[in-house]
Amino acid sequence: MARVKYSGGSDWYNDQSADINLQKFIKANTNLKVDPEYRFADLGSDEIFGYPFLFMTGHGNIALTDTEIKNLRKYLETGGFLYVDDDYGFDKGFRREIKRVFPDKELKELPYSHKLYNIKFKFPAGPPKTHEHDNKPPQGFGLFIGDRMVLYYTYESNPSDGWADPEVHNDPETKRTEALQFGTNIVLFALTQ
Repeated sequence: MARVKYSGGSDWYNDQSADINLQKFIKANTNLKVDPEYRFADLGSDEIFGYPFLFMTGHGNIALTDTEIKNLRKYLETGGFLYVDDDYGFDKGFRREIKRVFPDKELKELPYSHKLYNIKFKFPAGPPKTHEHDNKPPQGFGLFIGDRMVLYYTYESNPSDGWADPEVHNDPETKRTEALQFGTNIVLFALTQ
């Protein structure tokens, strides 16, 4: 797993403890072999191809370069998986840029019965509401190449904030556990679909 470094001014690097905490939780609660460590991969370089699972987040704008667009398209077309979490203010820029990556594809909201919501931990109402943003319901969207989901996007949910160290957002332990369980489902689905 690696955090995606991208162009455009948003804080792609925020809450670095989140990545490590999720990996520790996955290691403790699944059979996946995980080496909990913070890693990032520059979207404009070939290093992204060394990771089966990429994580992207941020507040504010994202504006991908032509090289980043090309790399991301190739990464997703050749078997990679990207999880994107809107950490508030990211939605407009992300939706614009993903249309540049795949002009002929649409993000589709996943039904609550989707395997991602049930693969290990049960989320019968879809993505959990970890943090309040604009008083809208949490949503989860997939982007598909054929039958394979290559990208999963959470909006108005923000589970990655729940992965961070407790003192970062002062979330109750129940919210943090729920967020970590949800993150585990995303990774398990991505690696086993």
